[in-house]
Amino acid sequence: MKERGIVNLGNLYRMQQLFRRAEEGQKLTLGFIGGSITQGSLATAPDNCYAALVVQWWKHHFPKADFSYINAGIGGTTSQFGAARVQEDLLCHRPDFIIAEFSVNDANTEFFQETFEGLLRTMLSDVSEPAVMIINNVQYNDGVNAQEMHNAVALYYDLPVYSFKDSIYYETQTGNLKKEQITQDDLHPNDYGHQLLADGICYTLGKICAIIRTTDCDQYMMRKEPYTKNRFQYSRRLQNNTKTLLHGFHTDHTKQESITQMFANGWLADKEGSRFYCETECAYLAVQYRKTIHKPAPMAKVIIDGNEKDAVLLDANFSESWGDCLALDTIMINSQKQKHSIEIRITESKDCITPFYLVSLIVA
Repeated sequence: MKERGIVNLGNLYRMQQLFRRAEEGQKLTLGFIGGSITQGSLATAPDNCYAALVVQWWKHHFPKADFSYINAGIGGTTSQFGAARVQEDLLCHRPDFIIAEFSVNDANTEFFQETFEGLLRTMLSDVSEPAVMIINNVQYNDGVNAQEMHNAVALYYDLPVYSFKDSIYYETQTGNLKKEQITQDDLHPNDYGHQLLADGICYTLGKICAIIRTTDCDQYMMRKEPYTKNRFQYSRRLQNNTKTLLHGFHTDHTKQESITQMFANGWLADKEGSRFYCETECAYLAVQYRKTIHKPAPMAKVIIDGNEKDAVLLDANFSESWGDCLALDTIMINSQKQKHSIEIRITESKDCITPFYLVSLIVA
């Protein structure tokens, strides 16, 4: 099962440098970025999630090294958001090794192939030159994930890739493993499921370690030409330290205690006619806001360059019941950067019990 999950071992130069430094006993930072599975959803304790278990593998095999661990998983988020936040949530810590996991939050579309490439290129080109590994999680009821689109990009950059669709999910389809043993909701692993994820990753790391002990790996050169149009590599977030004009919106000064506390550093409004306005140069714009289960909540619209005819509606009412959602709506994708005015106006707020929360604008 573990061998079947290996899609690619890739160019191992950065991994070879990483293992060498670990054997020398250096200080190393291990980073993980992804959605709720990486965050550790349904694990009974943080130490039982796959990321923490992989860290333990490193500590066991390289006891002289000094490892630190950054878990940048945020539930319900995609690589579209990951590309915009990876610098502030992960790369600022100068990681030496990164595992990226967005295969169940991203759709298997060309759009998310491009956002995923933006994330990969941002990580690979970082000054810390991290060794990067891709993993593909899967929905266990139907086998759906984005690995077709993701892995085409990962193979283009010759990265290590491990697929749980090709390993664990395959075993559930052949009857060798019951999905109820590993997940309660057909998606998030329980403790045993997280252990199986870690086993597959650590098996691959062990295989890589054996190869690089006897092989001189060719230096890794990131491809200059992207696989897609690559419009998301330089994504960035605009939050409430951005110059804006506020009429009815007010700045939220709540202190953000962790990266998973996402409703912070934004703006609030609860009255019809309230306006948020800013100007920025971009070719791509997405609006990040809260969809809430505490209804009714306001409706708003996004107006670009004063064009009300093509305004995009934002509905802050969430149809699900499991909790508030960090929504991310793509508003504009153009071929060239230019200066744009961005207005967000509350259009309906009658009887609302929860204010509209604008978390950030994402531009590139």
